[in-house]
Amino acid sequence: MCAACYVPYQPSYALNGDCHPQSTVPLQLTLRVQVFAYRPDPVIRKGDTRVARPVHNSLSMKRFVFFLFFVAALASGTATARNAGSSPKQAKAGVRVLLVVAHPDDEYEMAGTVYRITKELSGSVDQLIITNGEAGYHYSSLADRYYGVNLTDESVGRARLPRIRREEARRAGRILGIRHQWFLNEKNDHFTIDADEVLNRTWHTERVLANIQQRLRKGHYDFVFVLLPADETHGEHKAASILTLRAIEQLPASQRPVVLGAQAGGNESETFHTLPGYSLTATNTPRPQFQFDRDTRLGYRESLSYQIVVGWVIAEHKSQGLFQTRCRQDRFENFWLFTMNRESASNEAVLLFATISARPETGQATGIANVTKLR
Repeated sequence: MCAACYVPYQPSYALNGDCHPQSTVPLQLTLRVQVFAYRPDPVIRKGDTRVARPVHNSLSMKRFVFFLFFVAALASGTATARNAGSSPKQAKAGVRVLLVVAHPDDEYEMAGTVYRITKELSGSVDQLIITNGEAGYHYSSLADRYYGVNLTDESVGRARLPRIRREEARRAGRILGIRHQWFLNEKNDHFTIDADEVLNRTWHTERVLANIQQRLRKGHYDFVFVLLPADETHGEHKAASILTLRAIEQLPASQRPVVLGAQAGGNESETFHTLPGYSLTATNTPRPQFQFDRDTRLGYRESLSYQIVVGWVIAEHKSQGLFQTRCRQDRFENFWLFTMNRESASNEAVLLFATISARPETGQATGIANVTKLR
């Protein structure tokens, strides 16, 4: 268990200075083979008590050993060539996505999309959570008895909620198939819509920025999802998105992932305008370019929907009582492309959501759509 981020140590990977797997190492197996040839006596006479026994056939053994060496050398050479001749993005299986959020329950905004990527499309999603959400003690009264502690008392809540909310995030992450989670343990002070307050007074901004940059460099992600930094949303949501956009901007152009802002909503008419003072938050269009419909029907007699998965995620964050009321509240997961993306970002996002849009059972389109093209 890593004391810095509370992620279990995973010994099956090669580690690069921390407790998180950065690249897998092929498992090497050594096989010890014994070859025998069965050679009975040419004549077995009546009353002969001798038994046929396996004897070593030297010629067969030499051929077999040569064959094993040949196969091993061929496999080793193929793996070396593949690893040497492929970039990290080419060598991966499935799309790689990083979520950067402020609080342990912020994955809600794109939960259906994440589940689809990890559980049904063989992609991988990692999550960086900047705070532990300890300011969320106000609505914890229902969880007091569940956890056996008076979480609504501010001093108790701020002391106990960090551990509780990290564990809630881990459980929600397992539901969504999130591969790795990292916690930066920054302060979650109070609700504010002022991003400047968070960036200049609450968080260790340079430390957070450096951690995001580190994850981007090590992860070789194709896409990054952040919360849409809407003017009316939590200042910490906006701060997390601003710092992520800054971190991506500072990467070499060839290494930048495509970054999208996400916001769940009850209808298709969500609009967004650039956050004043932060030109990096400008998006290609005021309205979302892509959407995921959580009400998409699937399963036996099409009686299921992705709202069920979202409900599972909500239920794991038991310390956040008011959050529980969001079950089935938002139908759509809306996505905006930021203008800071490279020119090819739009086509790359279209391909991503086109892949996501195929139903796992029928191959027909789901509720994910390229909204810009439809309008």
